[in-house]
Amino acid sequence: MDANSFKTYSAKPGDLERTWYVVDARHQVVGRLASRIASILRGKHNPRFTPHVDTGDFVIVVNADKVRLTGNKETAKEYFRYTGYPGGGRFATPEEMRASKPDFIVRNAVRGMMPKGPLGRQMLKKLKVYAGPDHPHAAQQPKELAI
Repeated sequence: MDANSFKTYSAKPGDLERTWYVVDARHQVVGRLASRIASILRGKHNPRFTPHVDTGDFVIVVNADKVRLTGNKETAKEYFRYTGYPGGGRFATPEEMRASKPDFIVRNAVRGMMPKGPLGRQMLKKLKVYAGPDHPHAAQQPKELAI
C-alpha cells in the first residue's frame, strides 16, 4: 500500500445520527459532570469526531438542583453578571443561584468547557437541563448514561 491509499475521514453534518442520553446529576460533583457532558456534546466519545463539525449527541440532565460543589465553593464562589448600567455589576453565590435558577450551575459549567464561537453555541443547544427528576424528552428514548 502506498501513502495515498489512506484517507482521513471527515464527518458531514447530513450523515450524522444523534443519540440522546439522560444523566442524573444527583450528588455528582459539578466539574467532573460538566467535563463528561461537554465531551459528549462535542462528539469526542465517537470515532467519527471531526473538530470543525458538530458531531456530538444530545444530553438531558435531570436533578440539576442536587448537584454537588466541593470545598467551600457553595458559599465562597461567586457568579458575576452585568446589568448594562454604570455600577451594575451583580454577584451571586451558588446558594442564591440554586434558589432562583437551579439549572444555571450545570449549564454554566458546561458552557465554560465548550469551544467559544458559533460552533460551540450550536453544540450547547443540544444540552437540556432540568431541575427536577422529570423531562419532556421521553419520545426520543434517551439512553441512561452513568457518570
